[in-house]
Amino acid sequence: MTTLNDQGLLKSASYWQGAWHPAAEHFAVTNPANGDVIAKVANASPADAEQAVTAAAAAFAGWSALPGAERASMLMRWHQLMLQHQDDLGLILTLEQGKPLAEAKGEIAYGASYLQWFAEEAKRVYGDTIPAQANNQRIVVLKQPVGVVAAITPWNFPNAMIARKAAAALAAGCTFVVKPAQQTPLSALAMAELAQRAGIPAGVFNVVVSTDAAGIGNVLTQDKRVAKFSFTGSTKIGKQLAKQCADSVKRVSMELGGNAPFIVFADANLDAAVSGLMASKFRNAGQTCVCTNRVLVQQSVLAAFTAKLQQAMTNLTLGDGTTAGVNIGPLISDDACNKVDELVRAAVKQGAQLHCGGERQSLNSLFYLPTVITNVTSNMTLAQEEIFGPVVAIQCFSDEAQAISLANATEYGLAAYFYSRDIGRVWRVAEALQFGMVGVNEGIISNAAAPFGGVKQSGYGREGSQYGLNDYLDIKYLCFGGLDN
Repeated sequence: MTTLNDQGLLKSASYWQGAWHPAAEHFAVTNPANGDVIAKVANASPADAEQAVTAAAAAFAGWSALPGAERASMLMRWHQLMLQHQDDLGLILTLEQGKPLAEAKGEIAYGASYLQWFAEEAKRVYGDTIPAQANNQRIVVLKQPVGVVAAITPWNFPNAMIARKAAAALAAGCTFVVKPAQQTPLSALAMAELAQRAGIPAGVFNVVVSTDAAGIGNVLTQDKRVAKFSFTGSTKIGKQLAKQCADSVKRVSMELGGNAPFIVFADANLDAAVSGLMASKFRNAGQTCVCTNRVLVQQSVLAAFTAKLQQAMTNLTLGDGTTAGVNIGPLISDDACNKVDELVRAAVKQGAQLHCGGERQSLNSLFYLPTVITNVTSNMTLAQEEIFGPVVAIQCFSDEAQAISLANATEYGLAAYFYSRDIGRVWRVAEALQFGMVGVNEGIISNAAAPFGGVKQSGYGREGSQYGLNDYLDIKYLCFGGLDN
């Protein structure tokens, strides 16, 4: 961290009501590439989370009363500061999360794009007038901010997942409290520092960092002053948090687990499909909710596609994300490595064929070798659970109907991808896939202008786009009568 250009971005305590708050206890933040402790951060308590909610509740009236253009101006300053400090923010992210520095800087730009997008949308919260059934009446529809918003975000995108939620909430006129993952709190705290510099008022954006996930989660889901709760993480935890929100009937958005299929039809451009799979599968070492989990390849091109894929994978270089040329970083923890390894070994025992990888780079290392495994079947755990690692699990299919059936044979419905040059098939398959987002001849689909979210047990609600703003707005109907007097 001594190489940061702006040491003021490195914070070690929670932030609410425009101030940094120490704690009696601290926890270590470590670099997954080498295990080094990079910071010790004040460990907030549930009582601290309540104070953050109090700050957000107190700030709501003033923030929501501002014209959208004024909120937009502050969000744009925050966006500009994020880009101005992209190198430092990227380095902080790489050191605490592990992804290669180029990817980390890309995440900063991606997160900043949401601040820019919703700054522009803050000026476009339109209502409606509706023709009334009587001449002496008028019907007007207003959109108003829901109130205090609380969020819990994951470690795999510690900047962008916060930006995506906070930008929409603040643009709508809501105030915001977030608990980031304990593995990656530094990126969130650096964002708070820049929010303060951007002039966002005290209490509008608040960050609570803690190892007490359950305790903080109880506060954010059960405090009656919180009007909306947003979560990105596993389906298992999301279900529990949604139950906790039910007692106070909060509005809830859930972006949960995925099991993305990547379908390659015989008529696809195989080189383009390999390129798309490389981007979709190996970004962040496979630790993304929308990354490819199951690769479905038509039998007639299976051998050719697998050969091209293995050749492309020779360009992958594992290592510390701060080292030039590295494009695969470590997994986040020993438990994460163990899970990936167990999935691969179980599949091999069940008859899958291992072509390359299938183990850690070295003993006790968090680097898992890029892996290709074929002869995978739908009954294998490898095909049923999120792998969250650099493992390509290939199944084959015979025709379009079977491809669709295999792709949809999951309780999840976040993202799906397929490659084909048949325009009729493109429309048929795109409409038949039971997923919230579909990449057609494209492996990277996230965009601030597009609605991000899933169906089935991958959650509900959307982030980004005009639809994402609506998740933070209440609709109010006004009926004016007696206008004939």
